[in-house]
Amino acid sequence: MDFEHVEKIIDKYEEKRTALISILHEIQDQYHHLPEEALRKVASRLRMDLNDIYGVATFYKSFSLIPKGKHSVTLCLGTACHVRGGPKILREMKRQLNIEPGQTTADKQFSLNVVNCLGVCAIGPVMFVDGKFYGEMNSIKAKRIIEKINKNNNKSNKNKKRNGVKS
Repeated sequence: MDFEHVEKIIDKYEEKRTALISILHEIQDQYHHLPEEALRKVASRLRMDLNDIYGVATFYKSFSLIPKGKHSVTLCLGTACHVRGGPKILREMKRQLNIEPGQTTADKQFSLNVVNCLGVCAIGPVMFVDGKFYGEMNSIKAKRIIEKINKNNNKSNKNKKRNGVKS
């Protein structure tokens, strides 16, 4: 693992222990999870016990110790979303992505998660994809969102190949 990016993140926060959560968020944004090697580097540079770093990383649900996909798909299955078709949407997402909730596709493009509430019940059922809420969802709309992301990924990969950039 290249520690250069991790080092830059720690430098940005001037090795302050009070910035631990911000440091972990930036590392996760870069690597789509918190790699063990990065956590060891953070512990060393912040002069903290590795167990304390893991304590923070496992306490907050927003952190993941396992690799996540480039695209995060979170489906709400709270009461309002459930009665409006959430389980049907989940079945479609599992079929589209060929994974179960909590898993990441083999190509590391998608991670699928379910939660009990996203806090926007009025527009349920709701999907939260790459930081954007999609309300009044159904299985057809959900399928189209995934297809659109895949189409954009394919265009991006073709452009990279055309320009001689490895993906």
